[in-house]
Amino acid sequence: MSRVTDLVNRLENCPAGEKGWREFEDLCVEILEFLFVPPLVRPIIQPRTYSGTNRRDAVFPNRNFDEKHGWGLLLRELEARMILFEFKNYGTTNVGNEEVIQTNNYLTEPMGRLAIMVCSKLPNNSAHIQRNTIYSRHRKIILFMTKEHFKEMLFIKERGEDPCDLIVDLVERFYLQHE
Repeated sequence: MSRVTDLVNRLENCPAGEKGWREFEDLCVEILEFLFVPPLVRPIIQPRTYSGTNRRDAVFPNRNFDEKHGWGLLLRELEARMILFEFKNYGTTNVGNEEVIQTNNYLTEPMGRLAIMVCSKLPNNSAHIQRNTIYSRHRKIILFMTKEHFKEMLFIKERGEDPCDLIVDLVERFYLQHE
């Protein structure tokens, strides 16, 4: 069995909700490292702010200062110096505007203006409205990615292509849908 097949199978079998939150988070980090390290730097897991008030799930430093790669483009366009990933493995409850507000609060100026929420299911309508409001006010982009997006990126990598292209595509789709 290939590494991609193994990761896809584990992702499909990861239980949603409280029962599988740790497995989901650990597996997502493993997949992201497989997909993006390098060119990104290995992640900092659960980093806290100095006061301990904020704890981010995973942050991948982006040192791609040229634009030959999608990460370089995102660094220039969104000042995405530290790529923030938040994991939401919700079962019966929905990812809503509160989770989007929390993610926005984690995007301090040195981090940049890009965050990715990895969700076991698509967030509700209020979450989509909230992220549009955040973009309108602060020019920060919060992408919603699901297990399906992760599987697509794994297949992109298996074909020898760049999985970051999907993230760039999602940013462009966000620009198109924003109002």
